[in-house]
Amino acid sequence: MKNQIIIDGTSGVLGRIAGFAAKQALQGKGIVIVNCEEILITGNRKGITEKYKRLRAMGGSSMRGPNFPRSPERIVKRTIRGMLPYTKERGRTAHKRIFCYNKTPDEYKEAEKILLKRKIKLKAVKLSRISKEL
Repeated sequence: MKNQIIIDGTSGVLGRIAGFAAKQALQGKGIVIVNCEEILITGNRKGITEKYKRLRAMGGSSMRGPNFPRSPERIVKRTIRGMLPYTKERGRTAHKRIFCYNKTPDEYKEAEKILLKRKIKLKAVKLSRISKEL
């Protein structure tokens, strides 16, 4: 538990959380992100939804990639993967150290969590809403 960081995603911005998690995972720490469905993406809701729909449409058939996830915790993990050198061994092992959950599991309810919440002056959309529209 000493080498593990627990991040609460409530009202945090996706890019900031993903960047922080990727950096810490590359340093050898285990990362647990809870409340992934409460993470925000800044920008216009319509534009964000269209972008994610386009990414999903690029997937082609189920036999070929790229496969883009639909659930919020998998979208977060995929975003973090984009910030890691995942084609190299160092990036693959860092990616395996990251765990994402939509809710807070019982084992992490009492643990101390890091909040990466900031005051946002822009429009923002919750990841759960985008996930429902995909």
